[in-house]
Amino acid sequence: MTRALRSVLCLNDFEPLARRKLPKPIYAYVSGAVEDNASARANRDAFARYTFVPRMLRNVSARSTEVELFGQRYSAPVGIAPMGISALSAYDGDRVLALAGGEANVPVIMSGSSLTRVEDVMKVAPRTWFQAYLPGQIDQIRALIERVGRAGVQTLVITVDTPVAANRENNVRAGFSTPLRPSLGLAWQGISHPRWLFGTFLQTILRRGMPHFENNYATRGAPILSGNVLRDFADRAHLDWSHLEQIRAMWPGTLIVKGILHPDDARRARDIGVQGVIVSNHGGRQLDGAVSPLRMLPAIVAAVGQDVTVMLDSGVRRGTDVVKALALGARCVFVGRPFNYAATIAGQPGVAHGIRLIKQELSCDMGMLGVTRIEDIGPQVLGPSEVIDPFDSLEQGGRSFQTG
Repeated sequence: MTRALRSVLCLNDFEPLARRKLPKPIYAYVSGAVEDNASARANRDAFARYTFVPRMLRNVSARSTEVELFGQRYSAPVGIAPMGISALSAYDGDRVLALAGGEANVPVIMSGSSLTRVEDVMKVAPRTWFQAYLPGQIDQIRALIERVGRAGVQTLVITVDTPVAANRENNVRAGFSTPLRPSLGLAWQGISHPRWLFGTFLQTILRRGMPHFENNYATRGAPILSGNVLRDFADRAHLDWSHLEQIRAMWPGTLIVKGILHPDDARRARDIGVQGVIVSNHGGRQLDGAVSPLRMLPAIVAAVGQDVTVMLDSGVRRGTDVVKALALGARCVFVGRPFNYAATIAGQPGVAHGIRLIKQELSCDMGMLGVTRIEDIGPQVLGPSEVIDPFDSLEQGGRSFQTG
C-alpha cells in the first residue's frame, strides 16, 4: 500500500487528499453540486434517518456479498458511477476506474462525457457499462448507439435527468468551464499544484495528446483546453418517451435508465422494455431541491415489482448506506465522487483500495445485523425511522398528489 493510502480508512478520507492535489477549478467540478447544494446535503441526510435492528447468535461466519445483476455475478452490490472528464482529475482516469472495477468484479459505468474513447476502455475492461447523454437528433442518437454496439458494450445506460443545462454556479466561481479557457489564473492553478500538473495533465498531453470529449456523439467532440472552440451541448429539451422507445428498438443488449425519481416514470420505462432503472438525482448536480433517491426508492420498487432491476446512486458513502438501500429494495448502488478522488490520489491502486474498504464495511455490517447473504437483507433489518413517505406527507398536508 502506498503512503498516500495508509491514512485512508473510509471513502470519505479520499476527498481532503484530492482537494490538496487538484487545481481549484477541477476540484470544484468534481465536488460541487448545484445552486445552494440542498439536494447534495439531503442525499446524505436521508441515509442518517434510518436505523438498524440487529439480530444475535445467527452464525454469520460464512458471509457473502456476491450479487447477480442481468445474468452476471458480481462480488458486491456496489458499483462505480459514471463520472465525466475523470481523465482530467486522474491520469488515464477512465481506464483506471474501469480496470479497478473489473479486477474487483464490481459493475462500472463509463461516462458519456469522458475524455477516453469507449473503444479503448472496452478493450481493457470488456464488461464495462456505458452511459450516454442523448444527442439532440434521432440520427445522431442512432449513430452513437451503433458506435457503442460496435465497441462491444453489452449494457447501455441512458441518463434522462439533463433536459437543460444545470445552474452550476460553483463552476463559474471556481473558473471551471468546458472546454477550459487558457488564462493567467488557470496557469497559476497548474503551477501551484505541481503533482497534478506533472503527474496528470502534462503526462496526458505527452502520452495521449490533447484530451477531447470522445463519446457524446459518434464522432469526436471538442478538446478539453481551448481558447476558441466551444463544446457542443446538444439541446435535449425536446426529448421525450418516444425517443426511449426508439432506442429500445435499436439496442439489442441490456438497457438501463438513470435519473428516475417518480414511480410513474419507472412504470413507463418498464412498459417500454427497460431492464433496469437507477434512482438518482445526479448527486445533487441537476435540480437543486430534487428529492433524495433513497426517499423515493420504496415507491419505485413497489411500482415496478420484479419486472425491473432497481438500483440507486447519489450520496452513498458507507457500507451501512449500501445496507439501507438494499433493505429498501435496491439491488445495487453506485458511488461516484469518492472513487474519482481515489483515482486522483493513487490511480488504480487507490480505486482498488476504495472498493475494498466499502466491501469490507458491507461484510462487517452484515455480520453485525445477523445476515449472511445479500438476498437476506430486507426491511426486517431496519428499525424505526423518521422518514415520512413524500406522497403521504403531501396528502396529510391537505393536497392530493396526482400521478400521471
